[in-house]
Amino acid sequence: MKTKQLYINGEWIDSTGNDIADVLNPATEEVIANVPVGTADDIDTAVAAAKAAFPAWNATPIKERIALMEKFDEAINARKEEIADTIVAELGAGKKFAMDGQVGLPLSEIRATIDAVKEHDFEYMIENAQIIEEGYGVVACITPWNYPLLQIERKVVPALLAGNTAVLKPASNTPLTAIIYAEIMDEVGFPKGVFNLVTGSGSTTGDYLAGHEDVDVISFTGSTAVGTQMYEKAAHGIKQIVLELGGKSPLIYLKGGDLKAAVKQAINTVLNNQGQTCTALTRLLVPKDDLEETKQHILDFYETEVTVGDPTKDDIKVGPLVSADQRDTVMEYIEEGKAEGADILVGGNKIDGPGYFVEPTVFVNATNDMKISQEEIFGPVLTVLTYDTVEEAVEIGNDIVYGLSGAVVGPKDEAIEVARQLRTGNIIVNGAERVSSAPFGGYKQSGRGRENGIFGVKDYLEIKAIFI
Repeated sequence: MKTKQLYINGEWIDSTGNDIADVLNPATEEVIANVPVGTADDIDTAVAAAKAAFPAWNATPIKERIALMEKFDEAINARKEEIADTIVAELGAGKKFAMDGQVGLPLSEIRATIDAVKEHDFEYMIENAQIIEEGYGVVACITPWNYPLLQIERKVVPALLAGNTAVLKPASNTPLTAIIYAEIMDEVGFPKGVFNLVTGSGSTTGDYLAGHEDVDVISFTGSTAVGTQMYEKAAHGIKQIVLELGGKSPLIYLKGGDLKAAVKQAINTVLNNQGQTCTALTRLLVPKDDLEETKQHILDFYETEVTVGDPTKDDIKVGPLVSADQRDTVMEYIEEGKAEGADILVGGNKIDGPGYFVEPTVFVNATNDMKISQEEIFGPVLTVLTYDTVEEAVEIGNDIVYGLSGAVVGPKDEAIEVARQLRTGNIIVNGAERVSSAPFGGYKQSGRGRENGIFGVKDYLEIKAIFI
């Protein structure tokens, strides 16, 4: 099996180190590829290339940057099926979700960001002041494994369009999508050093990249615990920082709404991608006297809609978790929920055999102070909570350190009023579609900054005023 290479300064090169990492298929536990574990020297070389490329790239007219990104958009669309298959193989996402959510969504967001930049004025006048918006310099893009294409796109596309250069360190579990991304960057013809890829572990390669003295912006998606460490890295050199972190999002069902639809919406978010989604609606809040009906809707859905198994098959909804470690973490939370006194309505067990499978699980009779209600499990686990009044529902919804996403299902005006009271960055009312040009990001410990459309580009722009 051939070991992949690093992409630095417009060339595919070997790492200066000898360590390699296996990439496993989580459904079969088989090794499907090897990638180099990038060294400090590799990072130094990549950052130096990005730094050297920055002045010319930042001075490149925005129309030329857009033209290159449109070529990239066309090229990545041409390989979308290959990318989806790669994500199924290295992440274990179900085939349909891989195409729709793992690939379709980022392609939509790339297009929305390009279109937004076309309409944005990077230079304008305020009285006698000429305002210029331009790149910071070198951006360290450190991405997680749960959405291998989406999380790269949300960083690299706006950073480059804004005039920055980038060094990408993808997650060690899912580096193969990033390698395809780099192949397309090379094919399109971005100038040498504008985009660079170094694979390796987060604790070594990623950590060294984030703290590098010549990195100007840290753009990180991952856990809140690691996100706090990024603040420490950013303090050295006063780097700009963009963080998209954890979530424990509520779906509040209000009387008069469609309870069956609310149950389906919540469950789908914790089953798509095996619950390995920071925006998953993992806390379902319903009135106490609707609990029994809620339980029946849940049982009906799991009996008729939920299939677990080989993610390459079209009829499978839930595949494996990404790794043995992630499976063990999810099982620890399930055992903790039992110990805390919550009841299991569905699932609750590890599935024996090859692959990192866990039964989709639903807890009922839980309270919001339990770990399964407060902490991000990152697995196919839903917790059902009850409330007496709408005011209490809002209080429970906000009683969390996170604020990334949320949803409300109920009579329109009341649902919008409840949505206004939730301290969270994105809220879906009555199953509405989220648009790719709208901002995405969190309140509280769910992060800082915004992604998507022009909102995502702004976090990568310095602002200069020239008084004339």
